[in-house]
Amino acid sequence: MSESIRITTPFTEEMSRKLKAGDSVLITGTIISARDAAHKAMTEALAKGEPLPVDWHDQIVYYLGPTPAKPGDPIGSCGPTTSGRMDAYTPMMLEQGIKGMVGKGSRSKEVVESMKKNGVTYFAAVGGAAALIAKSVKKYEVVGYPELGPEAVAKLTVEDFPCIVVIDSEGNDFYEIGQKPYRKE
Repeated sequence: MSESIRITTPFTEEMSRKLKAGDSVLITGTIISARDAAHKAMTEALAKGEPLPVDWHDQIVYYLGPTPAKPGDPIGSCGPTTSGRMDAYTPMMLEQGIKGMVGKGSRSKEVVESMKKNGVTYFAAVGGAAALIAKSVKKYEVVGYPELGPEAVAKLTVEDFPCIVVIDSEGNDFYEIGQKPYRKE
């Protein structure tokens, strides 16, 4: 396995376009968590012309529903949520300036087309490694929709947050590329 590529946020389109499907990445800086309930609230706010709780320009969104933190920890286990649950909202959210998404599982054709158009990278956090991932989170702060509890929009300060580029900004899909040598055609 190749050495991890280190990224520091903000995550720009130029940075996004340099990454390729299969790259191992460590992210340091700020990422914003938001799940389906928050995505629904944000798309409804946009439809009404209301402001969003964060400026999404050059941000990475993490599809996350954390468990409660133990005393002294900023966050509990924080593994990825299935990304497909956000697909209906994703093209509109990418138009807000998001340049990276972190989750698990495949994405719809509409999302991949929007990623290519907007220069966005889709990362997978390793499912089953929620406790390990939590060690990379240094601070967790709710910044929008606190009534959504663990699905609120939150700002995470991370150090060496581990993930893999699953779909790059050109639409190359590591889930397909990685399986190809093992398929019987």
